[in-house]
Amino acid sequence: MISIVVPVFNEEENMEAFYQAVCAVMEKLPHSFELIFVDDGSKDATPLVIDRLSQQDSRVRGLILARNFGHQIALSCGLDHAEGDAVVTMDGDLQHPPELLPQLIEQWQNGYEVVQTIRLTTEGVSWVKKLTSSCFYRLMNAVSKVRVREGGSDFRLLDRKVVQTFRRFPERARFIRGMMGAIGYRQTTLDFVAPPRYAGVSKFSPTKMLHFALDGITAYSKLPLRIAFYAGLVFGVVSFALALHVVYIKFLTDEAVPGWATIAASISLLSGVQLMGLGIIGEYVGRIFEEVKQRPLYWLRQEIGLGGKGDSKES
Repeated sequence: MISIVVPVFNEEENMEAFYQAVCAVMEKLPHSFELIFVDDGSKDATPLVIDRLSQQDSRVRGLILARNFGHQIALSCGLDHAEGDAVVTMDGDLQHPPELLPQLIEQWQNGYEVVQTIRLTTEGVSWVKKLTSSCFYRLMNAVSKVRVREGGSDFRLLDRKVVQTFRRFPERARFIRGMMGAIGYRQTTLDFVAPPRYAGVSKFSPTKMLHFALDGITAYSKLPLRIAFYAGLVFGVVSFALALHVVYIKFLTDEAVPGWATIAASISLLSGVQLMGLGIIGEYVGRIFEEVKQRPLYWLRQEIGLGGKGDSKES
């Protein structure tokens, strides 16, 4: 059986078309399948659409999170509940083409345990987003030991054993593309061009994208901490040299100490570097604080389908 995990957030306009497109592809294949929608705290009628689809089709299941936990945790929730021999994760806005599903399954049958997809481009996306995305991947690969392919997406197929390994990863600040790079197993990739969204607008605001980038960098690299250390070391040496210069002018010459503006500027610069270093350290300490609280990664308000309709459950 193939499990298809789909995190959704305010996607009521897309879900019917997505469901029909996936069923049209999967029903031509010799594999049974289940379709798991993970509602990430939607404010629209998305949970009602999931309920209706599950009543029409027993292959549809719904996991309704108690609040908005974020895309990566919603994906993790679906992977925790998937029961298939292979699990496909994809978005529900039809930018991950269901027509690629047979190719993903074919690569899995060829012996690959992780089949990643690489988005060559996205139709209708601005050059600014393309530039920032490219810069992020370049920076990520420069500072991290885990390599993440530019254009990587959360449209992938995982073998059952990979899913079981993934469930043992306990971290809260999740960057699943990086986790897949670190998890190992036999991997391959498929390229695709992402079409425009079927309906609605992207729920990834610039703020969410920035947090996503920070999660990726801080989860897989200590280089920012080292940069802060070396910057502090360099400016410490410069400050010491400046202090020696001031002492020399004061006690070994007849000149008054010149350059108060320079000193003030230097103090401001050094203060800025110190605050930057404290901010970087604070980012890591904050993530440690979140981990040591040991709260559940997510919890469910309702589980729909396969006898779970109306049940509440914590995970």
